[in-house]
Amino acid sequence: MKNPCSINVNGRLISLDTPRVMGIINVTPDSFYGKSRYTGEKQVLGAAEKMLLDGADFLDIGGCSTRPGAEAVDQEEEEKRLLPAIKAILREFPKAIISADTFRAKVARKAVLECGANIINDISGGEADEQMFGLVKELNIPYVLMHMQGTPATMQKNPVYEDIIADILQWFGKKLVPLHQAGVKDIILDPGFGFGKTIENNFELLSRLGELEVAGHAVMAGLSRKSMIWKSLGLSPEESLTGTTVLNTVALLNGASILRVHDVKEAREAVKLVGLVKRET
Repeated sequence: MKNPCSINVNGRLISLDTPRVMGIINVTPDSFYGKSRYTGEKQVLGAAEKMLLDGADFLDIGGCSTRPGAEAVDQEEEEKRLLPAIKAILREFPKAIISADTFRAKVARKAVLECGANIINDISGGEADEQMFGLVKELNIPYVLMHMQGTPATMQKNPVYEDIIADILQWFGKKLVPLHQAGVKDIILDPGFGFGKTIENNFELLSRLGELEVAGHAVMAGLSRKSMIWKSLGLSPEESLTGTTVLNTVALLNGASILRVHDVKEAREAVKLVGLVKRET
């Protein structure tokens, strides 16, 4: 897959020629994978330090669970969770590149301007807040545009596609037009594994991930410990590290430029080994 070779993060060009790893830090009490929930500054800083030492290129901080069936918390509660966590991490690790996982433009603005976040990761692709695209233009900041059918509260209630890749590409196309017209260049596409998709949809999407190349932007794969793994294997999220590594490897072979993961060390190993395979072939 021929994706853009870099993104501009506050004047720093981050090459994507070698795939990057984004570590997940959830400052929530109800994310689907219990070990990814961090409460209190000490836990957050401990998680950030480990991920950075393990080789995380980005840290994705979220204050609102987006698991299937989740109800969104209000803005005040999201800010109370998210903003102090970003400030604490950048105080201790000032060179860390922080992605703010939020679908609210007002929260994203504070995360960037008041706390120092570098990337906006919007699971709603601008659907939840019509101000988001304007904010991305104003801040001139990398933006993760994720596809989701429905909302976290409704997305798994009978999702239907005619052709999953064609449908997702059409959706991305509609979103990319206003972003391109606004001059936004640093866009990362996330096809949204598990967000309004059946298990069968997810596996088809993964097998055809390379077809997203035509959209012309880097692709991020968020497969880590998701139900397509543990339900298929009859396990639990806690037992799904091996399955995650297998599917991350498939995503890399199919052109993913960024892996969003709970387990950074194992993802870095997958990146290294897939890189060796690709150079040998």
